[in-house]
Amino acid sequence: LFCFACLFLSFFSLSSVLNILFMLFSFPSPMFLGIGQMAATIFILYVSKLSKIVHFPDFDKSIPVKLFPLPLIYVGNHISGLSSTSKLSLPMFTVLRKFTIPLTLLLEIIILGKRYPLSIIVSVFAIILGAFIAAGSDLSFNPEGYTFVLLNDVFTAANGVYTEQKINPKELGKYGVLFYNACFMVLPTAIISFSTGDFQQATHFQHWTNFLFVFQFLLSCLLGFLLMYSTVLCSHYNSALTTTVVGAIKNISIAYIGMLIGGDYIFSMLNFIGLNICMAGGLRYSFLTLRGSSKPVQPRDEE
Repeated sequence: LFCFACLFLSFFSLSSVLNILFMLFSFPSPMFLGIGQMAATIFILYVSKLSKIVHFPDFDKSIPVKLFPLPLIYVGNHISGLSSTSKLSLPMFTVLRKFTIPLTLLLEIIILGKRYPLSIIVSVFAIILGAFIAAGSDLSFNPEGYTFVLLNDVFTAANGVYTEQKINPKELGKYGVLFYNACFMVLPTAIISFSTGDFQQATHFQHWTNFLFVFQFLLSCLLGFLLMYSTVLCSHYNSALTTTVVGAIKNISIAYIGMLIGGDYIFSMLNFIGLNICMAGGLRYSFLTLRGSSKPVQPRDEE
């Protein structure tokens, strides 16, 4: 299940990132796409629940309390993520995003009470070190960009850890977390989209009469749901930390693919060494987790 969940997450992460056809249309409204992905999540899970394919709790007044603070974290993650991408160079952005990994490790220790062996901690920091080395030639400083991307790291780590906590069957379960988080967030996201002009740009987009674009948009909504589901599945069978590390390995893999087929990769020995250190740290983490040495030591139940 460890391997299946990780491969499932990697596949749909790559599918979303390499969704080149959608990018070719230059669709200007990422929030509108996010609304479409939430709507797809609500529709698919609701129909699946009615068909008794999946099971999650019916809505009652305890659901918002059980889900809190995930919706707020999701908003913070979305806004800080959109604000950070345009403020920094790609290498510096990549480095700072890697801080999500140690933050996830720290929050799992604080919130979930987990303990990890030294070998896992060393693997995590090898990924960070490799990222710094890889981007060593372009470490430009931008205070506003640093603030947004580090906030995005905190929100991303918190989202992963609280998702892992809430998908406990005694709470909402993995399907309940996906469904109710989408239900609570679709309206606020629509309001933000409308107030920022994102919604208007989407509705006036010229390709809505193009069958290929509409098909690609619907496919992207489906892929968004599958990506969210695979993320929750990976956290359910492994941990939030493993999910974050899988995301880092996926990004490094894309860099390797870019070297071979992208055509726009500029070789640098420093960058190449850093990427290999990142990958070595990620593979070492995966090996230790697969072997079982990373199984966290849970605190004893006093009862």
